[in-house]
Amino acid sequence: MKKILKKILFWVIYGSWYGLSLLPLWLHYIFSDILFVLIAYVLRYRRRVITKNLHNAYPGKSEGEIKALRRGFYRHFADLLVETVKYTSISDKNIMRRVTFKGSEQVAEILNSGQSVALLLGHYGNWEWVSSLVLWLKPLANSNVAMGQIYHPLENDVVNRVVLKTRGRMGSDNVSMKETLRWILGNKHDGRPSILGYINDQVPTWHNIHHWLTFLNQETPVFTGIERIVHSQNQAAVYLDVKHMGRGRYECEYHVITRDPSTMGEFELTDTYFRLMEQTINRAPQYWLWSHNRWKRTREEFERRFKVVDGRVVEK
Repeated sequence: MKKILKKILFWVIYGSWYGLSLLPLWLHYIFSDILFVLIAYVLRYRRRVITKNLHNAYPGKSEGEIKALRRGFYRHFADLLVETVKYTSISDKNIMRRVTFKGSEQVAEILNSGQSVALLLGHYGNWEWVSSLVLWLKPLANSNVAMGQIYHPLENDVVNRVVLKTRGRMGSDNVSMKETLRWILGNKHDGRPSILGYINDQVPTWHNIHHWLTFLNQETPVFTGIERIVHSQNQAAVYLDVKHMGRGRYECEYHVITRDPSTMGEFELTDTYFRLMEQTINRAPQYWLWSHNRWKRTREEFERRFKVVDGRVVEK
């Protein structure tokens, strides 16, 4: 009975979501203008976290400049919400006009050679619309190439299914973090090179902290699991630089970091990714996800509570 109720709830939510997505994009942006006022000035969504992050990242900026960046973030965040809804039914032709990709031929060449690709990006611009890269790569890549994106399962199973159905509508696979290596090895076993998108600017759990670096003017713990996968599977590492070109318009450019990870030292790939990500953010900071509490874990607390034993982080 519970399964049936969940199924009914899924189709009610997804049907409503899909119906709303059919509205023209200009109308979605009217909703976004209303959402902007609600989020920024009524709810003041995570205002303290956003302000703190901006001050710490840009200590040389005036209070007026910080307020302008915060306002720009809220405006883009509202756009991001309505654009995510619109993605449920947006046509291939429309999304390809709005999100363009430079360097697809080079990435397709790597895949067609039989080498898999780790695509590194961040919470910048519209990362949901980035999954439309499938439309650009499929005509260039061999038909056996597998394409996917990592996702973090949501707590609500029904909402999680709605989001995944929308996110994978262009034909790419949704791969949970726990299934990453299994997905890669499964495709490798079947003779299928793959491209898998990783959003790597999130905060790791305490037991996954193996490296610290300076990112946006702050000491930052970072994930290093992607680097280990790239090395162990001899994958090409590619960074996706996203530019906001106007409301609902993005330009994405592939930058090949390396095709031979064995030439890179420990954490060099991770350091390179964060350097490139920082350049992307500094170009136009308002389009990054400043509401994420990225720096909630400090080295002082880490060293007080944990130690590294045989490469593993354990509590003292």
